[in-house]
Amino acid sequence: MLQEEIRRRNLGTLLRHVHLDGSVSRAALAERMGLNRSTIMALTLELTAAGLVREDAPTDTGRSGRPSLVVRPRTTGVYVLAFDVAVDWLTAARVGLGGVILDRRWAARPRAGADLDRVVGVLAGFGRQLHEAAPPEAVCVGVGASYCGMIRPGDGTVRFGPDLGWVDQAFGPELGRRLGLARPVPVGNEAHLGAVAEQRRGAGLGFQNMIYLHGDVGVGGGIIVGGKLLDGDGGYACELGHMVVNPHHGRPCGCGSHGCLEAEVGERALLDAAGRPADLFGRGALRDVVSDAGRGDPAAREALHRIGDWLGVGVANLINLFNPGIVIFGGMLRDVYPAAAEPVRARIAASVLPVARERVRLRTSALGDDATLVGAAELGFSELLADPLRGVVPAL
Repeated sequence: MLQEEIRRRNLGTLLRHVHLDGSVSRAALAERMGLNRSTIMALTLELTAAGLVREDAPTDTGRSGRPSLVVRPRTTGVYVLAFDVAVDWLTAARVGLGGVILDRRWAARPRAGADLDRVVGVLAGFGRQLHEAAPPEAVCVGVGASYCGMIRPGDGTVRFGPDLGWVDQAFGPELGRRLGLARPVPVGNEAHLGAVAEQRRGAGLGFQNMIYLHGDVGVGGGIIVGGKLLDGDGGYACELGHMVVNPHHGRPCGCGSHGCLEAEVGERALLDAAGRPADLFGRGALRDVVSDAGRGDPAAREALHRIGDWLGVGVANLINLFNPGIVIFGGMLRDVYPAAAEPVRARIAASVLPVARERVRLRTSALGDDATLVGAAELGFSELLADPLRGVVPAL
């Protein structure tokens, strides 16, 4: 039994390397895993027979000696269905092993209050379309979903989604039931999943300690410590948007408090500061403020300076607390940060301990709006990567 457990673990480790890197030579796998080449060959043969990887001759043949075969993921043969629920849109995708988005569907999401039935109906329809459009020989090995709210670990229930009033909504179970694939639907918080995606495939690649700030209507966050997501005692950690930065004269927040980071730097804060009407909202409106500031509009420039100052207060606190190697701005903050970088950096210079700020990098998301979708796909692949030969069994 011990030998079988070791073999299963090695299969998962090897497949994870290939899944994350796209292609790895047998020699590199042997070095990374501390195994001899014959063991690596046996493992890759098993994964090849299961339809999970393929082996190709290397293109670089300039080196002396026998070239090592390159192991690549079978991207089109093994896939997951990934779903992303943002405040203003719904996205579904078929994502192949290796993290490649093969096909996708998108729909606008009206801001119409608690809308579980509509969200699940649209996503389930997209999921069935994507599943039916896959090649006949392709195998769906999992499902994963991202939601813009606080998720109860284990059952995919949205405990609290303040922007549209979701409270204790059984999102994961309902989506799984209406998809009809006989697979559970694990659900994660969008910023948590965005952090994982950026650390594995984006701007945070190579960093073991990082902070990801995700802007939508509000602000969420994900913190990676020692290569692992910080999830807290109940799974609700890293609600960075609800860190109070302005306790005395702060703007009201959807959580019921005042002066939270998301209240001071979120969508409404920026639009109000720029003098935009109350009925104007959405990503396009935010980008217009950034564009106007770039053209020299005084109100837009002052608004971005104000938002950048409060954002800098929050980021400075986080750097002092967690000493990250990198802070990544995603979602709408990917658009806002470059225009507000000066006050953010000024706050960091004034408030962060020198030993903590001397190495930290500030970057925008490399995955853009796909960060949360890619993170949802990683949820879907988790069972396969834990036990490849068991996880590849086709859904009913």
